[in-house]
Amino acid sequence: MTPGAGRAAAPPPPRAAARRAHADYTGGVYGSLLAASVIIGAGTLGSFPRVELVLLLLLTGGVFWIAHVHAQLFGERLARHRPDRHVLWRVCREEWTVVKAAVPPAVAVAVSPVLGLGVQATQWFALSVAVAGQVGWSVAASRRAGAGRRLIVWSATVNLVLGLVILSCKLWLKH
Repeated sequence: MTPGAGRAAAPPPPRAAARRAHADYTGGVYGSLLAASVIIGAGTLGSFPRVELVLLLLLTGGVFWIAHVHAQLFGERLARHRPDRHVLWRVCREEWTVVKAAVPPAVAVAVSPVLGLGVQATQWFALSVAVAGQVGWSVAASRRAGAGRRLIVWSATVNLVLGLVILSCKLWLKH
């Protein structure tokens, strides 16, 4: 018999359990997909000035953050309990990743003139940043949740494929 066989595995330390409970970066993955969609939509309607695209990315992230907070507070999960101020702030913090995911593509658009990028190249650059962010959020969530290497790679691959679908939509809409 191997040492420890027959004994129950020790529960994770309280800190590790709390960290895993807050490992949901769904908003980051979702926010990155949203940012990519905004960039594609903006590109198909004509060339937006950079400031307008930056604002569109950030404001869309903000609106969807509010929608996520609303859904969490008034959705089925909390419908039977009146949320207090602490719950409100906790949900606002947890869903903030939707907005955080819009920031890197917005920064990519903002710095594009410094890099000498035209409007079309700026859109591709920002779109690439959004897809990279989407993959990054999924890897971060998987790692923080304690997933094994295989699951982390699988999560990154699925999110990369989703990002490539968004990129394909941009190519398809342009032709």
